[in-house]
Amino acid sequence: MNASRTLYLALLALLLAAPFVGYPIFLMKVLCFALFACAFNLLIGFTGLLSFGHAMFFGFAAYVSGHAAKVWGLTPELAILSGTVCAAGIGLVTGWLAVRRQGIYFAMVTLALAQMIYFVCVQAPFTYAEDGIQSIPRGKLLGLVDLKDDTTMYYVVMVIFIAAFALIYRIIHSPFGQVLKSIRENEPRALSLGYNVDRYKLLAFVLSGTLAGLAGATKAIAFGLATLTDVGWQMSGEVVLMTLLGGMGTLLGPVLGAAIIVTMQNYLANLGSLVSIVMGATFVVCVLLFRRGIVGEIAHRWGKKA
Repeated sequence: MNASRTLYLALLALLLAAPFVGYPIFLMKVLCFALFACAFNLLIGFTGLLSFGHAMFFGFAAYVSGHAAKVWGLTPELAILSGTVCAAGIGLVTGWLAVRRQGIYFAMVTLALAQMIYFVCVQAPFTYAEDGIQSIPRGKLLGLVDLKDDTTMYYVVMVIFIAAFALIYRIIHSPFGQVLKSIRENEPRALSLGYNVDRYKLLAFVLSGTLAGLAGATKAIAFGLATLTDVGWQMSGEVVLMTLLGGMGTLLGPVLGAAIIVTMQNYLANLGSLVSIVMGATFVVCVLLFRRGIVGEIAHRWGKKA
């Protein structure tokens, strides 16, 4: 426990110092996608449900948040809240339909529902189709703190990430989280013990979708942009890659996976379409060398030595 606490404190210190040694825009992107991956990991890593449609929460929340800030003139916290609430609503409806299926059927249902949301975003007038919502104002937090400065915006994103990460930590280590793990390990046994498995899976799905929406809404305000890329199936694939690369079922794995993928996309951008090949090759190598993901493998080997 002390080692874990020391690690988290060190990571907090790193986050606090990061904008003084790194580019705040890049760091904000890492945190937004790290939150997205952590939200997805809550579903696949701790409940055992593979979703191929998590971009519908991330992208649609980005659109709603951007529209609320630019057209309705809401303050950033209310704009982010509106996008997050919409993601929760979509999660409730789509989850109610999806959790009735298992395995690959669950994954395909989530993919189909995500494509429906994608086509809604293509056709809806407030999304501006391929142009997306651009020049979204950051505004003033609580009407007081001007977020035009990148460093100030970074610390707001950091606080959101830490709060969401702490919530995920609390969920996982609660009795509810233990039930989710039991469903992941042996669903028939959890059912035989009297747990309403579908209800637990639905709640986990809604929580995961809500936090993914929070990541998308925050990203839209931080970067002033919401596009079809945010809601496309490729985005759902990227978050799967981030989670598996870092370590599914670990707390810090998705954070590391998101940092690696975003770093590669940022610093290898001049390679053009070859970036996808490099990312794919990296994923293959990591799967061969780290079956449990990078963090998962380190934790496993460390535990063996202990």
